[in-house]
Amino acid sequence: MKLRSSISILALVLVAAISSPTTANAATKICIAYDIGGLGDRSFNDATLAGVKKAQDQFTFTFEGVVTDGTAADRIKRLRTLAVKNCAAIVAVGAEYKKAVDQLSSEFPNLQFAIIGDASIASLNVTSIVFSDIQGAFLAGFSAALTTKSGKVAMITTPSNADNYQSGFLAGVIASKKKVRTFVNYTATDIDMATSSLIKGGIDVIYTAISGSADDAFEAIVKANTAKNRKKNASDVYLILTEPDLYLTVTPNTAKYLVASVVKRVDSAIEDVIGAAISGSQISDVLDAELGVYGRRYTISDKGIEIVLKSKVLLAQATVINAAAIAAYES
Repeated sequence: MKLRSSISILALVLVAAISSPTTANAATKICIAYDIGGLGDRSFNDATLAGVKKAQDQFTFTFEGVVTDGTAADRIKRLRTLAVKNCAAIVAVGAEYKKAVDQLSSEFPNLQFAIIGDASIASLNVTSIVFSDIQGAFLAGFSAALTTKSGKVAMITTPSNADNYQSGFLAGVIASKKKVRTFVNYTATDIDMATSSLIKGGIDVIYTAISGSADDAFEAIVKANTAKNRKKNASDVYLILTEPDLYLTVTPNTAKYLVASVVKRVDSAIEDVIGAAISGSQISDVLDAELGVYGRRYTISDKGIEIVLKSKVLLAQATVINAAAIAAYES
């Protein structure tokens, strides 16, 4: 009887261990290496923290964050500091961590890393999290074509981002079936000058596909729309921006010129990374089979790329805009 009772008790213990949350989860630590500036940037750092908070509603874990001063040496130092703290995963925010993650993932092959915004590290213990920029640009192009009154729309982007953004933006404009001319201005720093130049050319909807901030573009647009010497019957100029956006300030007086935002759902991606780490797995979709890069590229279909529509005209066309994008890239 004692033997049978012991066996029964042991079986109950095993069942409880399998069906109940493990105590190990309570001790799981998630580590975050924030980009320069840290929290309060209203950009990728804040979006990352938003993802952590969303994950806390589902999982039990602790987390620790560090902030880099932006130098290559400090990025390595910050990651190495976290690497010895028993982290289930270390999340590096921003492509500027590429070299540091590449080095530390080799030094700590049994530690899981994730990097936001880069898909070039060929390591099995690195999860690359990126977003389909071409799809986001398509949404912006389609929306711009529906908004314009002058029949001229434009995109501002950096030369390094030109291929994906430009092809997506042009495809979106064409898919709208509107008679619209498209222009592209390439710059990495002089965003205000680029915006002013486009406005002088009669363009009335501008999409900023630039990492960092569209604040300078927004300022130029508001200045043009409120200028005392503007031409009679001139169309107001409107902005479509990319979020997360660094330090952009939208006030009640300027919000009317913002017609849409293409949003990269960094928060959802972080939530996925944390969920995988806590379950003892990792996100490992094939991003580049030849190079051996794994992670996930978030798209319209998984709501990793979304467009938030601000104007009544576009809100009425929301279903059409999203359906066109899905048909172009997800069919």
